[in-house]
Amino acid sequence: MEYISTSALANELDIKSADLFDKLKTLGWIERKNDKWTLTDLGKQKGGQTRTNPKFGEFVVWPENISLDGGQQKEKPKLLNATAIGKHFDISSQRLNLIFSELGWIEKDIAGWQITKLGKGLGGRQFEHETSGGTYVLWPDNILTNKNLTSVFIEVTVIEQPLPQTTKEAPKSTNDNFREKFPATLRTKDGHMVRSRAEVIIDNALYDYKLAHAYERKLPIEEDLYSDFFIPTENVYIEFWGMENDPKYAERKKVKIEIYKKYDFKLIELNDSDISNLDDHLPKKLLKYGIKVY
Repeated sequence: MEYISTSALANELDIKSADLFDKLKTLGWIERKNDKWTLTDLGKQKGGQTRTNPKFGEFVVWPENISLDGGQQKEKPKLLNATAIGKHFDISSQRLNLIFSELGWIEKDIAGWQITKLGKGLGGRQFEHETSGGTYVLWPDNILTNKNLTSVFIEVTVIEQPLPQTTKEAPKSTNDNFREKFPATLRTKDGHMVRSRAEVIIDNALYDYKLAHAYERKLPIEEDLYSDFFIPTENVYIEFWGMENDPKYAERKKVKIEIYKKYDFKLIELNDSDISNLDDHLPKKLLKYGIKVY
């Protein structure tokens, strides 16, 4: 049986730690003694245990599948760690976590991997190692068939094994139509083919700043949406808003911004006034996400 700390349980239940401690106190499972939370006899009956960490001292842990409704155990879903998922796709757990990070499902922190809002929405659950206090994430087994994850490996297969010429072409999306209307004909310093002079300036600046970046990267969501630029090291997206006077473009911009907000993606927005002095504006916007350029 896996056990998790009260703070980790609060994170899993998506409530504040203080609120969970208050609830457990109300249930009579824990009590406050000498400025520390301790288990009551009832808490022990419900499955609570005590652990000791050299750094954090004594703390209370609970069965990962515990229910606060009378303390009855709920059915435990099958959860997979990065090693098991990586084995399924024939890659290492380290590489898999980098892919998860790039998809925006987890973030690297000082103690390990922290789940994001998007990762929680997919059923991922945060855990802590009992001895080290390091953080990690477990995933439901349906993650193996997640469209955005499997597409990462499909893209690699397509590159290595080109599709036959007779393959039926898929219906074109709105983004495909946009690309046809505004073809990428301008080459940047790093070889990207982009669609406007402003995008050339932005791409060249990222190249000069020595920031690895992608052009027109699909967002890891069900909606068919592509960002102008993507910086994988910090999972930051960049959008340049041009054609502000075009009603159709303005509507497209509105939809994109709403989606960025919906998934809590890190977004840098640029417009024409930024482009004229990009070296003054872009570094400041990057710094907000911890990206320093010189």
